[in-house]
Amino acid sequence: MPTLTALPQLHAYGHPLDMAEDKVGLLRDSSDAADDVEELRRRFDADGYLYMKGYLDRDEVMAARQSLTDGLAAAGVLDERFPSMLGVCKPGAGYVFKPELTNNNPAVQNLLYGPRLTDFYRQFYGEDIRHYDFTWLRAVGPGKGTNPHCDLPYMGRGTHRHMTCWLPYGDISFELGGLMVLEGSHRRMDLLENYVYRDVDAFCANKPEQVANAQTGAKGFGWTFTGTLSHNPPVLRNKFGGRWLTTEYQPGDFLTFGMFMVHGSLDNRTENRLRISSDSRYQRASEPIDDRWVGPNPPGHSTAGKRGRIC
Repeated sequence: MPTLTALPQLHAYGHPLDMAEDKVGLLRDSSDAADDVEELRRRFDADGYLYMKGYLDRDEVMAARQSLTDGLAAAGVLDERFPSMLGVCKPGAGYVFKPELTNNNPAVQNLLYGPRLTDFYRQFYGEDIRHYDFTWLRAVGPGKGTNPHCDLPYMGRGTHRHMTCWLPYGDISFELGGLMVLEGSHRRMDLLENYVYRDVDAFCANKPEQVANAQTGAKGFGWTFTGTLSHNPPVLRNKFGGRWLTTEYQPGDFLTFGMFMVHGSLDNRTENRLRISSDSRYQRASEPIDDRWVGPNPPGHSTAGKRGRIC
């Protein structure tokens, strides 16, 4: 594991992070408490996340990676001069969002929704669980990572107590740019309340321009509110306090957190490699679920997922 003093200069959304010890740090590894659910719950309440290093089978993760890189190669994203497993992308690959590569993909489906992970969440919640049917698959090329946000604005029509599982498919160095969370941000409702309960797919039914945008998706996904909290991670940290926490990830690791945790990702500072990861969501089966993300063909952020209201 890296030590704080050995960290290189980190960048997020095009900004160098302040590398002072009170502004950046390493995630706490909770794999030592993997069999102690009460301790995991205590750490989750305190930290807002659980980083489970090496919890999953490395070979299963790498088999899933092979299935995904083969799909990316077939989609023309990868440089044919290299084995697909390396994830070397063509110039200008940018941000590749291909959730369809997880559909009918046994290697990915068994990894994310097989016994190992679902048992983890079942024990953590202490009751039966269910997961979203939609899987977010991301392949991020050189350039900016994901800007800071919380997940609730994108999936808040059911319970607010569900959890995200971020899983890397391969080694993710600081240079390749993994996920980062903002320490203690899940407790800052004084700063989040006016942001986090907004719905990216809601629009003002009495405003014709918003109705047209929702129906056509002319701007992004047809959003009038993108769900972004900030385009400047250092400034956001100064406002919230705490530290940006991250690490170098390996196959078998996963990071899980709740809907109120501010997070983003480091920039991909490599020359030609994709950072491949997925987001999946889990919740108590007894609680309501956001219908945008369930079923054989979830509507997601499409026109079918929009909801009008009088503003």
